[in-house]
Formats: sequence, structure tokens, C-alpha cells
Amino acid sequence: MSWRTIPMKFPGTCIVCKKKIEINEIALWAKGLGVKHQACAEINELKCMICGGPAGCKECEFAEDCDIAKVSQICICKKCSEMKDVFETYRKSVIKHFPILNLKI
Repeated sequence: MSWRTIPMKFPGTCIVCKKKIEINEIALWAKGLGVKHQACAEINELKCMICGGPAGCKECEFAEDCDIAKVSQICICKKCSEMKDVFETYRKSVIKHFPILNLKI
């Protein structure tokens, strides 16, 4: 799946910064993922899904193989990954941030 540059026909919300994207503004769109500002696509570090802080991309064990522009924005930082019950905490955070998914797991 690739991101396509489009002029917005309807207002939208950036999946990265959560700010509004206005009609006629140029944005990036990917089917099933949503839209994001062009500037938000240039982010060099992901946010942790649990705490919202930097995910630590520069120190990540997968940094050499990871293409931030193509991976999921649903990442986790080292500190949060070492928490007790991390999967349950991560699952709840994903459900909270993406209620449209209507997850029942």
C-alpha cells in the first residue's frame, strides 16, 4: 500500500498529528489508513502507542530494517515494552486511539 498525494475534497483529520486538514489542502492518503499532512509524513521518529512519547527509533533493534514512511504508526517504546502486562496495556491503547476499528479482542 502506498501513500498518494491528493487535494482534499472534504475536511479530514491527520492520523499523525490529529489536526484538521482543510478542503483543497494537499495531503497524503492511503486506502484503509486515512490521510496525513505532507509535513507529518516527514517525521523521523514514531510515537509510542502507550505513553505518546518518542518510540526511540534511533535506538530500536529494527532501525536498520525499518522504513518509517512505510511502517505502522502503532509502535511502542523500550520503556513501555518492559511493563508488566504490556500486551493488555497496548491493546487497550490501540482500542482507545482507534475506536473506529471496533475491536472486541
